[in-house]
Amino acid sequence: MPAFSGFPDGKYPSLPLPEQFFTTLLPEIEDYAELKVTLHLFWLLAQKRGTPRCASERELAADPRLRRSLRRKGDPRPPEERLRAGLELAVARGSLLRVRLRLDDELVNWYFFNTEPSRQAVAQLQEGELPAERLLELEGPVGEAGASFAAERMITVEVERPNIFTLYEQNIGPLVPLIAEELKDADSQYPEDWIVDAFREAVQQNKRNWRYIRAILQRWETEGKGGVNHGAPGRYVR
Repeated sequence: MPAFSGFPDGKYPSLPLPEQFFTTLLPEIEDYAELKVTLHLFWLLAQKRGTPRCASERELAADPRLRRSLRRKGDPRPPEERLRAGLELAVARGSLLRVRLRLDDELVNWYFFNTEPSRQAVAQLQEGELPAERLLELEGPVGEAGASFAAERMITVEVERPNIFTLYEQNIGPLVPLIAEELKDADSQYPEDWIVDAFREAVQQNKRNWRYIRAILQRWETEGKGGVNHGAPGRYVR
């Protein structure tokens, strides 16, 4: 590992971070990918001009600094997978907001910090008050071609339903990496409405833990839910 040569003397570019990041958010973050993605977004969005301040997932995935940051010795997963995991955790935690744009047949995620201006921008995008093309104009180099042909493309904003990570954070507690992996597996194995209904049933029974919810899903898979049996584990295809 090369040694860091130190910060230069005199004035150099600096990046202010909100105090709440250190007092509230940082103590709760346990996953290194979530931390690195969050810090990189502070740096990236500080350089952008115009509103709303946001970045697309493909813009982040193409950033060589972030890709290098997300590599980890001994971990075979590619940087793109760790990027997605970090973003999912940040969205579930509530530090980031996500908007999905469908560009013809391509689905692209855009990420905003959870601030009042960003919440207003997301609401305006969903209501059609803010043109979705505006996000393409603000995207980095990977989006230049898309922005050039925006007028020729079918662009729609998709309102995201709460995913399994959000449901866990809202109804049980903070995510940890081990639970996040189990949630990811369950998300690919069971229908979305089953997951929502299982969380709802657990809350109604005051059994707010993942073990209880997983048992509900396994019972429905074996015995059927509403008279419908969806077969053996792992057979559900979203």
